[in-house]
Amino acid sequence: MALRSAGLLIYRRVSNDLEVLLVHPGGPFWAGKDEAAWSIPKGLVEPDEDELAAAMRETAEELGVAIDGRVTPLGEYRQPGGKIVVAWSIEADPALDVNAIRSSEFQMEWPPRSGQMKSFPEVDRAGWFSLAEAGTKLLKGQRPMLADLLKHQK
Repeated sequence: MALRSAGLLIYRRVSNDLEVLLVHPGGPFWAGKDEAAWSIPKGLVEPDEDELAAAMRETAEELGVAIDGRVTPLGEYRQPGGKIVVAWSIEADPALDVNAIRSSEFQMEWPPRSGQMKSFPEVDRAGWFSLAEAGTKLLKGQRPMLADLLKHQK
């Protein structure tokens, strides 16, 4: 069975346009990557965990703040590696400060085969992006979420 992740496509209204909140993964593998490297806040669903609860939990862990409001199911998205991401959209407070995020951390051996464990933030930064900008920033497997968000805005 494919791994399942759950996440939130957080958006806000600015004038007559939508902006979405994307996160950039932390750690050395993603440090120099920008285009097609960003994601929605998401993470693995634990066994027997409700997927929406997992999306809310993972978002809070990656941003350091809980997001609440009315959620709209967007769908399931198969990623190039086979993982399934199930996503919901949620409108956030337009004043949500992406510069104040405080992500949880993970540990990994770095440099490889050094025997040294180092901590890295799961998310090293977040940003608000127009839908056009998000179309180039998002990982390719998550880009269809943007069109699905627009369908629910009509």
